[in-house]
Amino acid sequence: MMGRHSIVSTMDLTAEESAMLRGERGEALRLSMSILARLGRLYGAARLVPIALAHVDACLFHQEAWLEFAERLVAGGARVAVPTTLNVGARDQARWREMRTPQALAEKSRRLEECYAAMGCRPTWTCAPYQDEETLPRFGEHCAIAESNAIAFANTVLGARSERYGDFVDIAAAVAGRVPLFGLHTDEGRRGEIVLRLRDLPPEVFDDESFYPVLGYAAGAVAGSRVPVIVGFPPGVRATRDRLKAFCAAIASSGAIGLAHVVGVTPEAPSLEAALGGAVAPETRPIDLRDLRRVRRGLSTTSRKTFELLCLGSPHFSVEETRRLVAALAGRRIHASITAWVFTSRAVREAIAASGDLALLEESGVRVFTDTCAVVTSLSGWKFRTMMTNSAKFAHYAWPTSGLEVVFARLEDCVESSVEGKVVFGREELWRDS
Repeated sequence: MMGRHSIVSTMDLTAEESAMLRGERGEALRLSMSILARLGRLYGAARLVPIALAHVDACLFHQEAWLEFAERLVAGGARVAVPTTLNVGARDQARWREMRTPQALAEKSRRLEECYAAMGCRPTWTCAPYQDEETLPRFGEHCAIAESNAIAFANTVLGARSERYGDFVDIAAAVAGRVPLFGLHTDEGRRGEIVLRLRDLPPEVFDDESFYPVLGYAAGAVAGSRVPVIVGFPPGVRATRDRLKAFCAAIASSGAIGLAHVVGVTPEAPSLEAALGGAVAPETRPIDLRDLRRVRRGLSTTSRKTFELLCLGSPHFSVEETRRLVAALAGRRIHASITAWVFTSRAVREAIAASGDLALLEESGVRVFTDTCAVVTSLSGWKFRTMMTNSAKFAHYAWPTSGLEVVFARLEDCVESSVEGKVVFGREELWRDS
């Protein structure tokens, strides 16, 4: 078994970090530092680097180990050293009975929630912490983020620096306030490794909301674990944060992607040369409309014209997306055969409650949940067979996590289908094979 001193010898630790690792600053810091030191050794990091913030996914109850680890940290006196937000949990803490979350799961989740509160984490309970200006990573800041879409968004859209951290490493980094300097924390690790060149796309495709998750899903599948550089966005394209959020969620679902350079759009990619760090691209692959059509079709797992669940908000809905939903509904009610759910953060729910949009959605039959989402909590209390969604991430995870078939569509088509009570498509010419 690897001894403690052999770990220290492989990294250049400060006196303070060495004291933490020896247990001189308490058991929680010793445990956290031991995890980070082993991770650093595994990836050949020469030292640790301070972080500005953390976003923790280990707050989601999966099995007893998640609760045991958190309780061990709390017993060891753990307190987070940097601003730390929390990813989704296994229940909506105020409305879990309405979602029919099993009592036993809700109780385990409650205990886990209390552990993270005791460690000083912010009770954000959202997979999209970047939608709140108070928890927004800044360009060049080192962070420890554990949630696939948030990692990709922080690196790709904001130019912050986070590796793809997993459960337990995330909270260890938050407690220690540092991470190993490797991978996406380094200039070398952020260089593009494969160029994906958009080819012969009609201009109108860039104004279609479903283009962004479809492109992300296509790019992730091709890139795998390499840093992709996407070339071909026309000048002046309106790549809003919501569009880029959908792109990042999709590329991190189909591929092991923590960073993508979109030339002319993302901050580290003003040019192809900048994205490649002056190197020559080892591989270039084209993506055309035929490729995107194939990927879009594949996001639907069924041709069934009936569905039971409209599921929106993966990643969590923004205020702007909620406005689009209200506008698309235009005061109409969801069909009696359809259960309509939107998932968002507490902050967004409060904002739309103040604006009156929450009341409008509830009058239309849409339920707005927080703290969780449909792919991480139990749906065993429902008899859903098919979900309709505009989220590539929901589409990717629905079957393996919940056993649900999926119909993927634009938001407006999701709304029309939910009002009609059957799958209907509107403006689909762009996506039909010629």
